[in-house]
Amino acid sequence: MIYGLIAVGYTMVYGIIGMINFAHGDIFMVGAFLSMIALLGLAALGITWVPLALALTLLFAAAITALYGWTVERVAYRPLRGSFRLAPLISAIGMSITLQNYVQVSQGARVKPIEAVIPGGIQVMNQGGFTVELSWMQIAIVATTLAILAVFTWLVKRTPLGRTMRACEQDLKMASLLGIDTDRTISLTFVIGAALAAVAGLMFLLYYGVIDFYIGFIAGIKAFTAAVLGGIGSLPGAVLGGLLIGLIEVFWSAYFSVEYKDVAAFSILIIVLIFMPTGILGRAEVEKV
Repeated sequence: MIYGLIAVGYTMVYGIIGMINFAHGDIFMVGAFLSMIALLGLAALGITWVPLALALTLLFAAAITALYGWTVERVAYRPLRGSFRLAPLISAIGMSITLQNYVQVSQGARVKPIEAVIPGGIQVMNQGGFTVELSWMQIAIVATTLAILAVFTWLVKRTPLGRTMRACEQDLKMASLLGIDTDRTISLTFVIGAALAAVAGLMFLLYYGVIDFYIGFIAGIKAFTAAVLGGIGSLPGAVLGGLLIGLIEVFWSAYFSVEYKDVAAFSILIIVLIFMPTGILGRAEVEKV
């Protein structure tokens, strides 16, 4: 589900401008660090009631991370929008490296642990001494992801902002000629994607309890794989792809060698793309002439 939330940011940006934001994984990493800073700051101020602390942390992390997403669009994409297609890609990779090194220098290279904020859970099965438990944190991650997917599906399909996004997706130049502020729409898409990455960063921090400056690279590549697997350009496809990548990793680690779980995930992606190039829920692009 965390992969799916990050993948939603990838698929939204691709749907609007037809390009992959390879700095998005590091935006997720920045969101995780901002969440940790907010949690530690609230604890120092004596705000320890978990629901209030998490709500304030989420607002803070999402707002600041959204500014990072807006900055990436203004610095790495907007000046190069009319250039050849490789230029924004190279620029986005440069922003990714910049964010990694910025966090490494400002926060240090060592891993940053925190104590469990939402402990406990419910017992699903206990058979022959084998116990299966579902933690409250896992339930919260699933519920949050599904709620966000429902909200953003409604936003894209039912609101004026969603209509402008769909218009820009269909034909950016024609949308501009019809009076839509395409620059504003693209910036808002980056901002929304970055805010979602901040939510994923907070959940990653709460679930694993440890982060470092390099988590954005691995998670970003996996989320990009999830977006392609589910059908890039489809919001439900992004979440479905994230769920499938996570399940592939878990089952491969349980029954085979954990060292090769990444190989398994990417191999499944290759197989899917051979037989379904548009992904599971993607649709073929029709070029109008």
